[in-house]
Amino acid sequence: MSPIEVRPFRRADRVQVTALVNAHVEAVLPGVSVSVNAVLSQLEREPDEYVVDPWAVERATCVALQRDRVVAAAHLVRYGDDARVSDSYRDSAELRWIVFWPAHTDAADALLTHALATMARWGSRRRYADGALPAPALYGPPDCWPHVLAALTRAGFTPGERVEVILLADIAELGTGGPAPLDGLTLQRHVGDHATRFTATRGDRVVGFFEVRSDLTNGGALSRLAGWGDVWELHVAEDLRRRGIARWLVGHGADWLRLARVERLLHVAIGDDEIGAATRLGWRELTRARRGWAHADGTNSPPAGD
Repeated sequence: MSPIEVRPFRRADRVQVTALVNAHVEAVLPGVSVSVNAVLSQLEREPDEYVVDPWAVERATCVALQRDRVVAAAHLVRYGDDARVSDSYRDSAELRWIVFWPAHTDAADALLTHALATMARWGSRRRYADGALPAPALYGPPDCWPHVLAALTRAGFTPGERVEVILLADIAELGTGGPAPLDGLTLQRHVGDHATRFTATRGDRVVGFFEVRSDLTNGGALSRLAGWGDVWELHVAEDLRRRGIARWLVGHGADWLRLARVERLLHVAIGDDEIGAATRLGWRELTRARRGWAHADGTNSPPAGD
């Protein structure tokens, strides 16, 4: 076995690191890859993480090489300890992601040892791990990265209890809006908290809503995500469930997405009820991700997610 070199990331590593990142992205999202610029941008800051990213006070990216080839890479973030940082992140460090070729477990283990030493040098009281690559629905890490799960376990990390299921639907299979399933039900399309929202009302009561985003390319920066959308929220009042309102809302949302030339729609579900409802409506499971990995040296419970 050739010797392993672990060192800080250099700009000359960018193509090989991006290849590693894309191998892991493509195992979750079929046909999706990210650019070198998207990877480099995440190493500097993550403006889409508008809650958590401002809390970051230090970042570090490191790689492991064998025979001059980058076979593993990891990105770390240290969060501040002032009052604006939430309790779960205050004075913590996070292994934002680690990616490596499955045949190079020794290099991954050496890189994780280096990452934990960096966290210790930072003096962070709590140490977490995730799989948050610069693409949608990439975190966890997901169960289709068994080599990463095994490496984190060997390094002393354990997962939290929260499991998120990443699902994908073909827009063509989601049906259309059509007439309202209940008397007195009306539909409004408007700006939601994050994207376009379709709201169902009955009289003065909001009985359901479906909020969807039609562009995941981030203004063209993630061009391979053209034609993809994602679900921000889908909710129907509990006393009116199983009466066709969710299917009606999703159908109208799908009609709108077809106008935008969207072909695939991502959805993240939590809990058996939400997963079952999404499956009945036309989504299928891609993978599952267990959130909240924490190192054995951690003193508090990990965050559920960003």
